[in-house]
Amino acid sequence: MPGPLILDGGLATDLEAHGAKLQGDPLWSARLLHTAPQAIRDAHYRFLLSGADVITTATYQASIPGFISHLEVSAERARELLMSGVHLAKETVKRFESGKRRPLVAGSVGPYGAFLHDGSEYTGAYAEQMSVEELKVWHRPQIDCLAAAGVDLIAFETIPSIKEAEAVVELLREFPNSKAWLSFSCKDEKRISDGSLFADAVRVAERSTQLLAVGVNCCPPDVVESLLDSAGPLHVSNMSWVVYPNSGEEWDTERGWQTSGKPSGWTPDLSHMWVKQGAALIGGCCRIGPAHIAELRQQLKGR
Repeated sequence: MPGPLILDGGLATDLEAHGAKLQGDPLWSARLLHTAPQAIRDAHYRFLLSGADVITTATYQASIPGFISHLEVSAERARELLMSGVHLAKETVKRFESGKRRPLVAGSVGPYGAFLHDGSEYTGAYAEQMSVEELKVWHRPQIDCLAAAGVDLIAFETIPSIKEAEAVVELLREFPNSKAWLSFSCKDEKRISDGSLFADAVRVAERSTQLLAVGVNCCPPDVVESLLDSAGPLHVSNMSWVVYPNSGEEWDTERGWQTSGKPSGWTPDLSHMWVKQGAALIGGCCRIGPAHIAELRQQLKGR
């Protein structure tokens, strides 16, 4: 049965559920590439068992400068670690692979703000002080490592600003054999995190012939429909929406995810509207685990 590809959920969420201590770590789940690679394999496998068609590497907060600084490794070892994110995911797919489906591996590339480790991937404030060229220089080694490791596609995730979107769209042209999706962090039902209109951000994505999808991630589920509507129909025939919100709970930079108060807004039945709007890649982000992804697959594929 065709239909949208099911993405995985929050890798760090599942790793923490199985004992990893990631809160406050400047490398987040990427540290485990160095300290506990089997834990990453196991998390990937749980998402595959839950029905994910695409698993995302543990490289969102990975960078060569970050590994050198926080792990005290050489530049060469840092590059190997970044590439290992792809190798671990591909090994897990190979172990899982069944005749019915061959899952894909998406190489996660977080925004520059993820390296800063100050929550600025949800504001994009740093982009005001940086040029497009400087942002390209920052992202180039990560993309180079992921592409060299043979990733199936690149996932530019939680991008908070138009300027950083312009940078990764331009940079992608340097890797002509790579396909990607570009997904934004958003502040409300019409705007991405830096205050720009989501519609304008989508127009930046539409300049690329290598982007398969554009959309949103790590936003509350209840704003997705309005965000997609605000951008109007996509103008590029081979481009689709990608949608993977968080649980709808609120993040506190001091205390982490706040589960009290309003219940989780993440329900798999919302995904039917996203499919109607043209979403071809649907999954979850923070606080969404394998059980949620299994429910999502059941809703959309009936199996």
